[in-house]
Amino acid sequence: MTATWIHQTYLKDICRIVNGLLKTALGPPPGSTTTLSAIQDITFRHGSVKCLVGIIKSMGAWMDGHLMIVDSNLHKSSENDTSAESYATLTAEDGTLPECELHPEMNSEVSDAATLEQRRAYKIELQKGVSLFNRKPSKGIEFLMNTKKIDNTPEEVAFFLRKNTTGLNETMIGDYLGEREEFALRVMHAYVDSFNFKSMDFGEAIRFFLRGFRLPGEAQKIDRIMEKFAERYCKCNPNSFTSADTAYVLAYSVIMLNTDAHNDMVKDKMTKSDFIRNNRGINDGKDLPEEYLGALYDQIVKNEIKMSADSAVPQSKKENSLNKLLGLDGILNLVSWKQTEDKPLGANGLLIRHIQEQFKAKAGKSESVYHYVSDVSILRFMVEVCWGPMLAAFSVTLDQSDNRLATTQCLQGFRHAVHITAVLGMQTQRDAFVTSVAKFTYLHCAADMKQKNVDAVKTIISIAIEDGNHLQEAWEHILTCLSRIEHLQLLGEGAPTDASFLTESNTETDDRMAKSADLQYLKNKGTLQNSAVMAVVRGGSYDSTSVGVNSSGLVSPEQINHFIANLNLLDQIGNFELNHIFAHSQRLNSEAIVAFVKALCKVSISELQSLTDPRVFSLTKLVEIAHYNMNRIRLVWSRMWNVLSDFFVSVGLSENLSVASFVMDSLRQLAMKFLEREELANYNFQNEFLRPFVIIMRKSNSAEIRELIVRCISQMVLSRVRNVKSGWKSVFMVFTAAAADEHKNIVLVAFEAMEKIVREYFPHITETEAATFTDCVRCLIKFTNSRFNSDVSLNAIAFLRFCAFKLAEGGLVCTAKRLDDGSSVSIVKEDDSDVQSLTDVDDHPGSYWGPLLTGLSKLTSDSRLAVRKSSLEVLFNILNDHGHLFSRIFWLCVFSSAVLPIFDGVCEKRDKAIKTEQDTPTAESPHRDGNTWDTETSTVASQCLVNLFIRFYDVLRPRLSDVVYILTGYLGSSIKGHASIGVAAMSRLTGELGSRLSEDEWQEIFLALKETATSTLPGFKKLLRTMDDIKVPHNSQSYSNTETSSDHGFTNDDVEGDNLQTVAYVVSRMKSHISIQQHILQVVTDIYKTHMQFLSAANTNVIVEIFSSISSHALELNSETRMQQKIQIACSILELSEPPMLSFENEAYHNYLNFLQDFVENNLSISKEMNLESLLVAVCEKILQIYLNCATDHQNVPLTHWIIPLGIAEKEELAARSPLLVSALKALSGLGRDSFRKYISNIFHLLVDLVRSEHSSAAVQHVLRNIFQSCIGTIIMQ
Repeated sequence: MTATWIHQTYLKDICRIVNGLLKTALGPPPGSTTTLSAIQDITFRHGSVKCLVGIIKSMGAWMDGHLMIVDSNLHKSSENDTSAESYATLTAEDGTLPECELHPEMNSEVSDAATLEQRRAYKIELQKGVSLFNRKPSKGIEFLMNTKKIDNTPEEVAFFLRKNTTGLNETMIGDYLGEREEFALRVMHAYVDSFNFKSMDFGEAIRFFLRGFRLPGEAQKIDRIMEKFAERYCKCNPNSFTSADTAYVLAYSVIMLNTDAHNDMVKDKMTKSDFIRNNRGINDGKDLPEEYLGALYDQIVKNEIKMSADSAVPQSKKENSLNKLLGLDGILNLVSWKQTEDKPLGANGLLIRHIQEQFKAKAGKSESVYHYVSDVSILRFMVEVCWGPMLAAFSVTLDQSDNRLATTQCLQGFRHAVHITAVLGMQTQRDAFVTSVAKFTYLHCAADMKQKNVDAVKTIISIAIEDGNHLQEAWEHILTCLSRIEHLQLLGEGAPTDASFLTESNTETDDRMAKSADLQYLKNKGTLQNSAVMAVVRGGSYDSTSVGVNSSGLVSPEQINHFIANLNLLDQIGNFELNHIFAHSQRLNSEAIVAFVKALCKVSISELQSLTDPRVFSLTKLVEIAHYNMNRIRLVWSRMWNVLSDFFVSVGLSENLSVASFVMDSLRQLAMKFLEREELANYNFQNEFLRPFVIIMRKSNSAEIRELIVRCISQMVLSRVRNVKSGWKSVFMVFTAAAADEHKNIVLVAFEAMEKIVREYFPHITETEAATFTDCVRCLIKFTNSRFNSDVSLNAIAFLRFCAFKLAEGGLVCTAKRLDDGSSVSIVKEDDSDVQSLTDVDDHPGSYWGPLLTGLSKLTSDSRLAVRKSSLEVLFNILNDHGHLFSRIFWLCVFSSAVLPIFDGVCEKRDKAIKTEQDTPTAESPHRDGNTWDTETSTVASQCLVNLFIRFYDVLRPRLSDVVYILTGYLGSSIKGHASIGVAAMSRLTGELGSRLSEDEWQEIFLALKETATSTLPGFKKLLRTMDDIKVPHNSQSYSNTETSSDHGFTNDDVEGDNLQTVAYVVSRMKSHISIQQHILQVVTDIYKTHMQFLSAANTNVIVEIFSSISSHALELNSETRMQQKIQIACSILELSEPPMLSFENEAYHNYLNFLQDFVENNLSISKEMNLESLLVAVCEKILQIYLNCATDHQNVPLTHWIIPLGIAEKEELAARSPLLVSALKALSGLGRDSFRKYISNIFHLLVDLVRSEHSSAAVQHVLRNIFQSCIGTIIMQ
């Protein structure tokens, strides 16, 4: 109770004092009387203000003094640690360098020395180099290389630093590794690359890495080392994180956690949930698994990461602020996203309890006790009770008094109050004081400015320079003031406003010159009514984004003269003071610079969005700030760029073309500067940096801006091409968007840049991740879709071939690997479980070839003939030229995902025809996107497919069924010319591979042909049934006379016309169907004639089934007498040629007959096994019966003594059938004597009927006579 009472009494006393001084400063209330004279009243008021200033100033001085003591103690502690760590260095300088730590080559050299003196001289010289290194690392390395103690290569120096650490100062090793000079940087890269982190846990990898040296004290040096460490870890463990950026941020988090957990000076320890929360979203915007982060947290907390020299340092010396030693005190806030408002310098309940305990311990003593408080956080409670009265006193006095001494005192009070509240992290109080000072500058109503307002401006500048690290959100008020100062100074100088350059309309140069002259005249005479000046003279509220917006009307000459006089006051503020604030930004800590950039972006947006006077002052300063701070560590720069990126995108999409152009040019300047920095592998920051270009390119409605972006990107890439790494992704995304642009010039400019990149800088593309090359290929493919210029499309395809040539030139050998979620892209109906899609192949070379080949594959379906042909040619040329580089698995993947889909349309067409044979014709397409291939393209495609399959048959053999399926698709296609293409391709395939095909593969081919021949039969028969209900005129004359109208409003001509059109369609489909069947017969005939010796009985049986099926179908089709009559009438009326049904029947049976005859005569084993001779006789018997049916169909009654002569039609039909009959009779006469005797009983009556029949050909009679003489006569004579 006593302690609490003392504390409360103390704060109450302060409150009473401050409130009393406030009342005195404000003077007596209005209406009250006082005995003081006016001079005395003013003196009292000024004196009270001076007292308040003295109080706040003493608080600040006490706070600064204690903070300096703490920093001094930390610095001394760091020096003590350093001296303890350098114990080994001192021993080395004293000549006690251990021999065991010498380089192996040194030991060999020493052991070969002839004398002890040489050995001693070598050791002394080496010790001298080590001693020099421990004082000046670069000099020591130079000395050791000059004296041949180490080779002059980064790898040898790195080996020396890593293997000889006993004699070397670990702090100096870290300092040297962090240097930015080229050779030292190469040494650091070699040093880090010498570590093997494969399969190593991330925490253990950091622990292992930091054993040999101590991180340097400069943040940029630490950044370079940790950036390389992250790259190396991801290279050794490629599947650990999405990019090296994740490992980089996590490395900092681990170091911070190690400091937090094992430094006794850190009171509020980080919890596991804090650690997990702090690392959210670091894995390319996604979270790392909580289990992973939790395990990493436990590992670091339980086992401290120690440097190798830590074991030699006493434990008491380790209790220093490692953050200070490493220069990471500000970075910690960036990693853990801590807010100073939430935890202000440890001001919490523990501090209060500690003070209370001290009071209780002394409460029982009678003597007076002086309580010494060293923690500056106690000051926070004092400020909380007195800041309000002080703010009121300073504000009222500054507002009401023009006394220079009084206003100066008030501004000093504001200055000290801002300093204390900012350092203590009291955000509300700090912002209140800063806002008050900013309002007292009167920059928002310059016509009313006085000297005290100019002094307030100076105070604002002083606050910005001295307390910038603690201002946070208050920066916006300060930067707003700076913006307004610059605006007023430009008006005073008579310079044209930014609005004159940023207006939508084109303003002539002479108009701007006139404005400039007018403003100068204004300064001299003060009589011009200029809109910009009037807006400033009228003024506005402090919070308005633009002065004078809500005011209207003219201003008086007196007001302008007063304004000009006030502008003269601003001459006290020079450009140096303004620019110093921005140049000073390099000294802001990591958290402050981010807050500074955020505030400057807000001010810039308010400037650019001004309706009356848009300005670019803050925008230009943003570019300067980015230049000044670009060398900050990546972690800090990344957060800065997150803010700047959103800003550039927002302003770059402005409807004001001039503003957007200015922004894009500013962004270009930054990008040019940024690309000077080298990016290590697996990082993604270049891509993030260039992303604003991509977003604006995609979203901007202005063609001028889009063209400007393309030109900017082209210039940047071509001038910094050797430094571009992850930035390629954004570059190609911009060009891809340009390729699809609706403005021709944008397309041409982008393609010109792409052409140069691919032709001259291709190795720079492929040295990065595979996704970059994929983006390049997609970009080129997008250019092939250009509708402005066919040359662009064809050149893009040529460049795709060039890319393939370059890939092959590197000797890439693809070895695809199976992915769990891989899926096959194939037209094959069977299960292809062993083949995956090219897009699923993520091995290094496969990921290059995949997008290239699939992209060309898709282009073969382009609507433009030239593009289709070119892409088809290029694709198959690439596969033929470079297919030897592909492994078997990858080849199968390529064939399924890039080659077979080209012919999807052919197969889909065949399948569709099978299902819809009876439907009316539609605009069907044999290709994927509805674009029909012409005959020439189809021919080339089939030839390329067969040639490719034949060349790589050993690898592609499992895909034979796919190729056969495609070729039979050609055979079964109703498109004109496709069947002939299929015949040629199938004949070449079997002709080249005949001897290499197995029995199963032959059967696969014949079964596919059989399926093609029979699959359309059900639908075709259903189509023919539609003819049953169709009535056609008996002749063309009756058709021409049917013009009478019916009672239903339509003529008979309409009905019969529709019927005739239906018949015409049936005729068309019948012709197509017959052609397909004839081509299948041709293919089967060619195959068996050429490869009869390779055919087994099973395969021969399939051929028999094909011939039998087609022959039976042809006979059935030609037996439809009523249908034939309707077709004949319709064809006569419509002047169409009749379907060759009779020719089809004759050809089918003729091929069937020849096949059986060939096998019976030339392949006795199969003929005997399958009893083909009896089948041959049966076919001949059928042919004879068909002929006789035709010859006797005209006889209505049986006649025994005389025969009616044949008509002309019957004679023509018999003449057409005679060659087949002759072939059948010859086949019978060719049978052996025993065979003929065996079958004579089956055919004798047919032969007799033939003798009785009338024939149109003498050849029939000749063959009949020969049979009776040679065959039947012989049997009778026996």
